[in-house]
Amino acid sequence: MSAQLSVCIFSRSEFLTQSCEQILSKDRYDLTEINSTTEFLGFVEQQKHQLDCLLLEADQELLPSLKQLYAQRMLLPAVIIQQDVKITGNLQTPVTVTNNSSVDEKLMTIGNYFYHPAEVVLPATKLNQMTLLIDQAIAEFLKPSPNNYSLDSAKFSPKRETPDHLDFDIQQRRRLAEKLKERLGYLAVYYKRSPQNFFRNLSPNEKTLFLDNLKSKYCEIILTYFDNDPKLNQEIDDFVNLGFFADLSVSQIVEIHMELMEQFSQQLKIEGRSEEILLDYRITLIDIISHLCEMYRRSLPKEL
Repeated sequence: MSAQLSVCIFSRSEFLTQSCEQILSKDRYDLTEINSTTEFLGFVEQQKHQLDCLLLEADQELLPSLKQLYAQRMLLPAVIIQQDVKITGNLQTPVTVTNNSSVDEKLMTIGNYFYHPAEVVLPATKLNQMTLLIDQAIAEFLKPSPNNYSLDSAKFSPKRETPDHLDFDIQQRRRLAEKLKERLGYLAVYYKRSPQNFFRNLSPNEKTLFLDNLKSKYCEIILTYFDNDPKLNQEIDDFVNLGFFADLSVSQIVEIHMELMEQFSQQLKIEGRSEEILLDYRITLIDIISHLCEMYRRSLPKEL
């Protein structure tokens, strides 16, 4: 896997395109410049698994293409470059654009965003912050989010829906996380974690959704841990990555384990079966904790 980040730039402005080329060094970024909406849509659809970030000039004619990508759940990290803009609130709020042809016209037509909720906005007057905003866009995209998992404790197995767009979302996040580790190393990834995404800083509703997702993933690991499932290592890595970027403590992982074991214990009692089998899953907990601790150990600066 290349350590460079693959960035697609869409802009009709030659000056803006040249500015992007000057700011983004070729040793760190593999750039593709496009100024046609048709070419842009075809390129993204063809290169979706290789692209790391989209750098998009806010353009009304680009909206149909972005709507199509959004409808197909073909989502990628994105930085929206706004010309002559007034930004209110934070990067996730609607942006009002003022120009000669339209006054206070809202470009955000897909909810309250131009492309998708995890995008970030870069005013054209602050292009020198472009590299920082690209990293932030990727960090926002990597933010853990709930998926279509739910726990069916009665059967000891989660109900799972895996539509194509969900598989793509998971694969894309996994690939980006791996590339960041390769290009930046664990230390840089540690510092690029966003504190606003830490579990302790989430809203009560976000905490509930995050924990539900984490518990479901842990349940899947438990159910396949002794089955020699070839996907097990990847599932453990995914679980640990979620915990790492949310800055979870070991005690929180233990709580998840104990809660799940309690659910299983109650079910075994109902079925008149022995609970001793659950003791074997202490190995699973130790495995998970050791992976998480190692990730923290390798990422912390030596002076700490």
